Amino acid sequence: MLRAGIRPSTLLIRRSTAYTRALKALPSSTPYHGLPDARGSLVQDQTRWITSDSRRPQPSGQPNKQKEAFWQTLRRALRFSSIFRGQSLRKLFRESPEETVLAVLLLLATSGAVAYAVYMYFNYFYAEQFTRYPPDVAKSLRRALYYSNHQPDPKLALKYYRLALEQCTAHGLDPFSNDVIGIKIQLAAWLEKMGNIPGAIRVLDLVLSENKKWLSLVETSPERLPGAPRPGPIVGDDQSAQSITQEDFEQWVRSSRARVLLKSCQISVKLGTLYAEEHVLDNDKSHEHLMWAVETALTEFQRRASDGTKDGEGSWLTPEEIGGALESLGNSYERKGQFDLALPLFFQALRLCRDQCHLAVIMNNLAASFAQHPPRPPYETLAGIVPGQDGKESPTPAASGQTWTRKEHLESAARWAKNALKHAKEPTGEARTPECDQACAVALVNLGDIAMMSGDYNVARRKYERAIQVSEENSFAEGVKQAQAGLARLSQ
Repeated sequence: MLRAGIRPSTLLIRRSTAYTRALKALPSSTPYHGLPDARGSLVQDQTRWITSDSRRPQPSGQPNKQKEAFWQTLRRALRFSSIFRGQSLRKLFRESPEETVLAVLLLLATSGAVAYAVYMYFNYFYAEQFTRYPPDVAKSLRRALYYSNHQPDPKLALKYYRLALEQCTAHGLDPFSNDVIGIKIQLAAWLEKMGNIPGAIRVLDLVLSENKKWLSLVETSPERLPGAPRPGPIVGDDQSAQSITQEDFEQWVRSSRARVLLKSCQISVKLGTLYAEEHVLDNDKSHEHLMWAVETALTEFQRRASDGTKDGEGSWLTPEEIGGALESLGNSYERKGQFDLALPLFFQALRLCRDQCHLAVIMNNLAASFAQHPPRPPYETLAGIVPGQDGKESPTPAASGQTWTRKEHLESAARWAKNALKHAKEPTGEARTPECDQACAVALVNLGDIAMMSGDYNVARRKYERAIQVSEENSFAEGVKQAQAGLARLSQ
């Protein structure tokens, strides 16, 4: 079969030259049907002799070179057994250069995408977070995460989360281990992401309730703990057999207690935050969880500070985590209108914070609390209780029994709002986060509120207008709303 685009053979060219010479020797009136013309092209009779369905002579010039269809070229390029042979690649490029280049580029792009997908698959679904589980549990978790993040399907995601927990029970995994509790926390985080705040609260409430029962048992009868290694029995095969001593048992108890207590404090803080969400807005429940978390965290910190950290206990909450719990409890007191109790918590959270943008947020909380603080005796501080504090320096008023006037509270509020604005403006580059921009707007609104409380309405109007401008520049809708509400109060 002949293909379009195949070059004429050397024999045909020689023949055409000979026929041309003979043609020149003939008279001009001599018919020459069936012979090549002076340019070496076949005439109608010869064309019909080569292929019976062609009725027209081929055009003059180079032999006909019809380009192959793109997909045909791609199919030929995808023959991996021959694509990398230099001769085959040159032939493809010579016959269809544009299609060949496009096919090779498409092939490289496809190969890169496949390689990246395989890399991501093994790094995500076969990471250490899965390999620590039995194979069937890991398989259920992969499917749960797939239907949670990659192809969202709430029903299937919830099904596989539940299946993974059931399989953990069937395998006899410790229900209070970080691995099993981690699945429950991941389930709650997914429910929160889906907007199901009550569902997330139910999951975390159940985990915290079980943890508290376990912690109560570890204080009274640690030998009755599920999965606890009993002193005395031989554990392991013949070659690696060893007995469990009383010291080993006590170290296991200390390690497990510290781990479960730490996780319980973190869960309790999270529950306090979720109960304060506008979808739930149960301030009493929120305050209860935050109070338990702060009291437990500070009590354990004091115990370790006085008795020292024992073998197996590991590290405790970081200063930043304790500061976050104190700040959350301060916000709870602020919502309840107990500003004299909120202020010392904000001050201690300020001491423990290392992020400059969040420093501005805490300073705004201080400004708001001072501005609304009634003229009563000042608060007590928590100096000496939280990590890294010795009570020598305190940003809070120190005079016991001293009373503050309303004017003094407003002056303190203005100072903290100005400090917040200053600290929020300073960070640049990667250190500057959206929290800084929002803190700027909140500080301006607070300064407007304080000026209005002080009777300086012109300053208040300027601060509100500036707050609206900053909020709009940073797409901060809540800042615009609060500043406009302030302007509306000025107009009344």
